[in-house]
Amino acid sequence: MDTHRSDDDRPRPGPEPRLTVGAPAVAPARRSLARRLLPRAVAAATALCAIVVLVQGHAALPFERIVTIRAKMASKADFFEDPEVRRLLVRHGYRVHLTRMGSRGIATQRYDGYDIVFPSGQPAADLITSRRAAEGHPATTYRPFVSPIVLGTYREYAETLREAGIATPLPGVPAGAKPMYYSLDMRKFLGASAAGRRWDDLGTDRHGIHNGNKVLAQTSDICQANSAGTYLGLVSYVWNHEDIPQTPAEATRFAERVRLLLNDQGMPSSEKNETYVSAEGKSISPIAVIYEHQFLTHQIATRSATGHVDAGRVLLYPSARFVTEPQLIALTPRGDALGELITRDPALQRRAMELGFRVRDAQGGSATSDALTRFLTGRGIQAPVLSDDDTKAVLPRLDLLERMIETVGDCPPAAPAAPPGETP
Repeated sequence: MDTHRSDDDRPRPGPEPRLTVGAPAVAPARRSLARRLLPRAVAAATALCAIVVLVQGHAALPFERIVTIRAKMASKADFFEDPEVRRLLVRHGYRVHLTRMGSRGIATQRYDGYDIVFPSGQPAADLITSRRAAEGHPATTYRPFVSPIVLGTYREYAETLREAGIATPLPGVPAGAKPMYYSLDMRKFLGASAAGRRWDDLGTDRHGIHNGNKVLAQTSDICQANSAGTYLGLVSYVWNHEDIPQTPAEATRFAERVRLLLNDQGMPSSEKNETYVSAEGKSISPIAVIYEHQFLTHQIATRSATGHVDAGRVLLYPSARFVTEPQLIALTPRGDALGELITRDPALQRRAMELGFRVRDAQGGSATSDALTRFLTGRGIQAPVLSDDDTKAVLPRLDLLERMIETVGDCPPAAPAAPPGETP
């Protein structure tokens, strides 16, 4: 038997098998994952927007333009740096970019590109507005609140002055409490300074303090700060028998009389309140010229943080007093809008009171103390009860006060006004 096969007899290979490739099995899972994650992403984005809305306090703000106001300010920058004030301003579409310097520094420098300037008192404000008028650029002023010039000190020094017959506790001290506020007899106080009396001479050692320095109040730089210039005017008024200079020659003579009283303090600092509330304040500056709102802000914050006031720090109210009027001066339409808002918005006015300012009545224009008294009392903080019998001191005419400031502080003169029509 023939066992051999021809090529034709061998089995022929069939066609190659074909594999059908279907859609990947994971694709439906991926689509399902996307369907699950997309709503979550949208919800997260929505929640983020909601958080931004809640933080900024205005539903449309994440999508609206915030107007930035450029400002030069002195101590009243305390108000605009407060987080709650900043939040309230953002609700109205404003953010304030601050340049901080002394009031007279603001008045003696140029302010190109600024929307507002906010000196702490009338002398610096008058310098600015008179200069603007001379340049043909009048400015609008707003007076949202006031804060009197006071002398911050420590209880041991206040009690030393009381025992020497120079200071007297103000009325209204609650039963069992220690006084927080004293009236300072300015004539006796300045007399002690002029006589070269030392704190140890008055008996601070009886209160555990040994201080051989002269009895005086220390100010910020008189060439820069409204508080220092105002205190100079106060000292001059008292020391010259409740009189003010009427001529440049008198202004120079008055200034020379008080120069030694003020210059004995040594090198002035830029901001006395920072020293006063510091742990080293008692040894550096036993009495510091500050504003009332700075002291009250410290006490409000201390009470909120600890449940009690700072009983070691107290205030002296000069028996001859000025009403200091910080003035917000608008240089642009945006500045005008902010001035109107600060003056009239109830929430911002209330916050100013909570920061220790005596807020002006938007309708009547007078500074209201009753609301501040109620607020402090409600927080368990003594409120100052000032007497209407105190002498109302008078500042010299602006040009004469400037001459006195330049004489006492050896300050450069205020910058002259630019020619009319020239941009300030």
